[in-house]
Amino acid sequence: MTFLNPLLLFGLAAAAIPLIIHLFNFRRPKKVDFSSLAFLKELQKTTMQRVRIKQWLLLALRTLAIACLVLAFARPTLTGGLAGTLGGRAPASLALVLDNSLSMTLRDAQGGYLDQAKALATGIIDQMEPGDATTILTTADHTLADPVAYRNRGPARDAVEAVTVASGASTVSRTLARAAALLDAAPNLNREVYVLSDLQASTLADSAAVSVPEGVRVALLPVGTREYDNVAVTDVRVVSRIVEAGQPVRIEAILVNYGAEPVEGYVASVYLEGERVAQASADLAPGASAKVSFAATPKRHGWLAGLVQIEDDGFEYDNVRYFTLNVPERRRVLIVRGEGQRTDFIELALSPELARNRVIFEADTVPENALAATGLGAYDAVVLVGPRTLSSGEVASLARYVEEGGGLMLFPGAGAQAADYNALFDALGGGRFTGFSGALGPGRAIAAFDRVDLEHPLFEGVFEPSAARRKQKVESPEIYFAMDYAPGSAGEQTLIQLSNGKPFLEELRHGRGAAFLLTVAPDPRWSDLPVRGLFIPLLYRSMYYLSAGETTAGEQLTVGTAGTLRLAGAPENEPLHLVAPDGEAFTPEQRTLFGAVLLQTDATIRLPGVYDVKAGETLVRRVAFNVDNRESDLRRLDPAAAAGRLSEATGVRVRVLDAADAAGVAEALVEERTGVELWNVFLLLALVFLVAEMLVAKQWRPETVSA
Repeated sequence: MTFLNPLLLFGLAAAAIPLIIHLFNFRRPKKVDFSSLAFLKELQKTTMQRVRIKQWLLLALRTLAIACLVLAFARPTLTGGLAGTLGGRAPASLALVLDNSLSMTLRDAQGGYLDQAKALATGIIDQMEPGDATTILTTADHTLADPVAYRNRGPARDAVEAVTVASGASTVSRTLARAAALLDAAPNLNREVYVLSDLQASTLADSAAVSVPEGVRVALLPVGTREYDNVAVTDVRVVSRIVEAGQPVRIEAILVNYGAEPVEGYVASVYLEGERVAQASADLAPGASAKVSFAATPKRHGWLAGLVQIEDDGFEYDNVRYFTLNVPERRRVLIVRGEGQRTDFIELALSPELARNRVIFEADTVPENALAATGLGAYDAVVLVGPRTLSSGEVASLARYVEEGGGLMLFPGAGAQAADYNALFDALGGGRFTGFSGALGPGRAIAAFDRVDLEHPLFEGVFEPSAARRKQKVESPEIYFAMDYAPGSAGEQTLIQLSNGKPFLEELRHGRGAAFLLTVAPDPRWSDLPVRGLFIPLLYRSMYYLSAGETTAGEQLTVGTAGTLRLAGAPENEPLHLVAPDGEAFTPEQRTLFGAVLLQTDATIRLPGVYDVKAGETLVRRVAFNVDNRESDLRRLDPAAAAGRLSEATGVRVRVLDAADAAGVAEALVEERTGVELWNVFLLLALVFLVAEMLVAKQWRPETVSA
């Protein structure tokens, strides 16, 4: 027996009230001797015995009446086999959790997994009786609103039939907890969650703790028995940071073999704008991953939609991985000229006349006293040429600019304030400026190039391939005067080192951006670098590298998961919208940040592919949405292990109903969900006890003695 309102059982304490009153009225009379009443002593014993019987009988009737009244309000219910024999069943509030993740498209001898789950769900719905309510939830729910509780079989069946497989599914444990929370306030005795799933281990539960309210029972109905092998492409990365039209771009993809058998010569292809541009193959051991590299050549500028595709297998959803590639046509550069410094060599190296069908740099030059009032967010890179001082506000602005993906290049000045420069280096996580070496003006060279990191992307494609690169000696300029810089963190990398052991070109990574420090100024008094043939390609590629930020390869987000897009230089006065591969457009939540617009995507995006970010009809960026890699691991748990995993994740016992069809489900539910409410019986008993108490109090007078 169970109680629907168990808290009211505390009211049983009220049954003690008649006993308390009885005990207080149990007073001992004062003893007085009367000789004339001596003859009554013989009758005293018999009469008092009758009085005591009446009092205890009234006490029992009043106590039972109060107890039965409290029990009636607590709504006692009889469940189990005896209740089934009596022929009653308590109303039920049900929630059906249908796993509609991508793995439910698989099949075995009994048919498609999702079709099997629908058949079992229909069998549960067919057991609905008046007063029952059924709620349908799916793991890949396209809406954020609470689902409907159906009180009729027809609409509930229609809701089950309308369920389709979708990407971006949540874990079964999270959906189970959501279903149980919806049933928590249900007034019915039976509050039950039925989970119908193929028991895919990777999507059954995660590390997040969820809870199921007390009193909600959970049953697991497994579907599917076949084990599938699967190979997936789980990641695509644009390796080249400098991307130009007509020049090869290095792209890497990760292939994973989730099966139990090795795979040899597995072929993967790269497509740009729908055209296959490269192909590679790999051997994959069971349960292992492999990296494949491609050299793809983009044919035009702009944002290009790309994908890596592998061979077809039984699970098609992870055979394609989308990515985007930005081949820029123009980049904006801000040149900040320090007092008395020369910028003509830099402006010449970045002039459009020297671009020759390559990326055009649009350079704006401002004096150093205008830096504080200039919005850095409008530029892809900033070049500081010998600033004498840097205020704390300018240091903070530059550091924030780099952290958010901007590129910074610093040339020192002879009048540099060490404290200001070191404040900037410290904000970027760098080392220390310790002074100068040599003297200004052409004279004796103090150092030459000793080591050049030719493997760095800055030098990619400039020199011969790696076999001959080890023998390649980069032409060294004459160094007359240089800033002494001591690297200070593991986040730095010396790209060119001088023969005196000090850096010539240093890279500092900070946040999503990077900064270059060149320890000589673009001035022939410091070195003859500005008039050497190395200067123009070195500066051009440095600007290209730094201005690329994170825009060479666009973001890759996951369908069904909230994400963030930071769009530097996007129009701030016009709302941005996303256009899906199927042409559907919607406007995500967005807000303006320092020099950028932040877009917040939500979990309702379910279609994988390349999305366009537009301002009106202008294309601002492209972003790729892919399926969650967890969906690719098709390994299943046995029902007992799956129930244990869900029990551990939710903190409630999960039982397994192993029914092959709807008829089997119906048979299993009959006994579990049968029950009879007894509140009316206890209410009737309370009335009977009250009537009996009244009759005993008025009609039975045992203390009356006949003459």
